[in-house]
Amino acid sequence: MGVLNVTPDSFSDGGQYDRVEAALVRARTMVAEGAEILDIGGESTRPGAEPVPLAEERRRVLPVIEALRAELDVPISVDTMKPELMREAVAAGAGLLNDVNGFRADGALAVATEAAREYGVALCAMHMQGEPQSMQHAPRYADVIAEVRDFLDRRVAELTRAGVPRGQILLDPGFGFGKTLEHNVTLFRGLPQLTTAGLPLLVGVSRKSMIGQLLGDRPVAERGPGSAIAALLATQAGARVLRVHDVAATRDALTLYLELGAAVDDRQGARGS
Repeated sequence: MGVLNVTPDSFSDGGQYDRVEAALVRARTMVAEGAEILDIGGESTRPGAEPVPLAEERRRVLPVIEALRAELDVPISVDTMKPELMREAVAAGAGLLNDVNGFRADGALAVATEAAREYGVALCAMHMQGEPQSMQHAPRYADVIAEVRDFLDRRVAELTRAGVPRGQILLDPGFGFGKTLEHNVTLFRGLPQLTTAGLPLLVGVSRKSMIGQLLGDRPVAERGPGSAIAALLATQAGARVLRVHDVAATRDALTLYLELGAAVDDRQGARGS
C-alpha cells in the first residue's frame, strides 16, 4: 500500500503532493515500483495535528481519487475519519475505507457498513488511544498487546453485527497512535498474537518516529532502509498489507527475502538434520 498524502502538513511528505498533478505523478511512480493499493489521505494524523474541516478535506481528496480512478487500475484507499467523506470517496471510486478511528465517529459505522454491503468496499479498522491532538500525551497500557487485541476484536464484532462480511475487514494495530517507543516495540514483537482473529493485518511503521528512535534519532528523510527492514519483519510476523512511503525499497526487501530466504532456511534445515 503506497502512501499518498495530499496534505500540507503530514510528518513525512507534507506539501509535496497537495496538487492533483503532483499527486498523480507520485501515484504513477509508486504503481510502477510495485504498489498494489494507493492510500490517499487529506488530513494529517501526526501527533498534535489540528483537525481539518470537512470541506477542505473534501477539496484535497476527491479530485485526486477521481484522477487516479480515471488512469490507474489499482485499488484506491481513502484514509479518513469523516463519514461524509467516506461516502463521497466511495462514490468517486475508492474501494477501501481506512479509518484510524476504527469507525467510531458518529455515523461512520453506518456509512462503512453500507459501503461494504452495497458496493463491496473493504474496511480497515485501526487502534488509536486518544486522538491525534493529544494521543502522545503520556499514553498508558497495562498490557499493550492484550489491550490492542481486545479493541480490534470489539471492532470486528461491531462491524460484523452491523452486517459487514468478515472477508472485507482488515485490522491495523496503529503503531505510533497513542503509544510510546516501548509500547510500539512490544506491540511489534507481539504481532503474531494479533492475527488470531484470522483477518488480514495491515502494518504501517514507514518512516515513523519509532524507526528514527531505534536508529539513533535518524531524521525522517533517512528512515527508508530501516522502514523497509521493519516491513519485512512485519511480513514474517504475519502482516498481509504494508503501508509504506518507500515502495521500491520495500519491494526489493521482500523480493530478496523470497528469492534468498528459502535457500538460507534450506541450509539451516540441512545442518539441523
